[in-house]
Amino acid sequence: MTDRLTQSELESYLWGAATILRGLVDAGDYKQYIFPLLFYKRLSDVWDAEYVEALVDTDDADYARAMADERFVIPAGAHWNEVRDTPKDVGKAIQTAFRSIEAANPVKLDGIFGDAPWTNKERLPDHTLKNLLEHFAKHTLSLANVPEDELGNGYEFLIKKFADDSGHTAQEFYTNRTVVHLMVQMLEPQAGERIYDPTCGTGGMLISALDEVKRKGGEYRTLKLYGQERNHMTASIARMNLALHGVDDFAVARGDTLENPVFSEHDRLATFDVVLANPPYSIKQWNREAWQSDSWGRNFLGTPPQGRADYAFFQHILKSLSASGRCAILFPHGVLFRKEEADMRQKLVNADLVDCVLGLGPNLFYNSPMEACIVICRINKPAERRGRVQFINAVDEVTRERSMSYLKPEHQERIADAYHAFADMDGFAKVATLDEIRAKDGNLSIPLYVRGKGVSDEKGDYSAAGGLTEAVRAWEESSIEVSKTLENLLTELENQNGI
Repeated sequence: MTDRLTQSELESYLWGAATILRGLVDAGDYKQYIFPLLFYKRLSDVWDAEYVEALVDTDDADYARAMADERFVIPAGAHWNEVRDTPKDVGKAIQTAFRSIEAANPVKLDGIFGDAPWTNKERLPDHTLKNLLEHFAKHTLSLANVPEDELGNGYEFLIKKFADDSGHTAQEFYTNRTVVHLMVQMLEPQAGERIYDPTCGTGGMLISALDEVKRKGGEYRTLKLYGQERNHMTASIARMNLALHGVDDFAVARGDTLENPVFSEHDRLATFDVVLANPPYSIKQWNREAWQSDSWGRNFLGTPPQGRADYAFFQHILKSLSASGRCAILFPHGVLFRKEEADMRQKLVNADLVDCVLGLGPNLFYNSPMEACIVICRINKPAERRGRVQFINAVDEVTRERSMSYLKPEHQERIADAYHAFADMDGFAKVATLDEIRAKDGNLSIPLYVRGKGVSDEKGDYSAAGGLTEAVRAWEESSIEVSKTLENLLTELENQNGI
């Protein structure tokens, strides 16, 4: 008899676990307890189903255990039911089971459960942990009851809910999934390709690439997914996310991508067919001195300023592309026009690596009204796109809901269709030649090429332009010198606000 859950029932069940922690644990810390328990329950229930199936077929308990252990080994004493029956010191029992399972599966599961303080009884007394275990025990999370796609969707639901609840901590591990879906549609990953995210957070971009291949009928199990993430718990969440989505061929490494890129081949950076990334914006604490003599050759455009590492991530990504590789990167608009990066930007333009610059609307990111851009690059452009760069002004392609904005399917479709058409569209898209861009000193600021809605008339009347935001757009459009002035203003504002 099965205990089949609908998607809404699954989501309610998963969120119900988090509510048990309210008042005891900060909302931003829910994830380090709920995700490992969910993953642990899934492992145990799948193990049970495979054990029972093999036992029914053979009536041989030793053989059945061996069959169940083929996917993941669950050592004696570490099964969910054994921990559930623990009368006291529940946190210690959970932690011991986690370490035991990790040790028994060193290739696939080493460190995957994270390092949450399970034994802190002041924060998590035994009765709270017992309540959590009993809540999860309400349903059997076997593959028959909750297929991989559905549990994966439930996991993504939890990631978003935790982001909603945690507010200021959200952006470091969660990227608006409607934006991610757009990026994937533009790059069109194919079956068999190697896909990489150098700052992968919870793995959402990798999952979205997988889903896109699946949606188009491709053999998604031939994809090879790679990610690196410096936050230990977030990297563990990404690994659990990929495993719960049924991905077998993946590697998520922990560490700082700029200081210690993990993926290499023959003493060179590994290269990938598709790179998707949302690097941390304009970080100031990074090793600029080491970058000047980077042993991986990632400084081929130059050394970024200490206060803004954006072009360090940019160059790492470009260096990680295969001969047929393409990338989509979320950046602050400043990378398009800031004067201290002008030399690097001009080299980038002259190398004909930039394929498209897409401007997005405001409020697509947690706790930030900023407008971001997506920069798409290709190592070898198709013949019809060589020597040219497409600019898309999609600032109005956005829908606001409460404090957050998102891209509806029709927004995503319009933008993706425009990108693939690679043609001028009045007020929306412009294909510029490299000579046109060079004439603007390599400035890639979108309003210099696409005059979008809301830009002022010649009299400078901004009353219908949506206020200061559109006024700034109009100023920027008027000349390169003005856009440089804008950059100085933004820098000063950041310094005043301690950004």
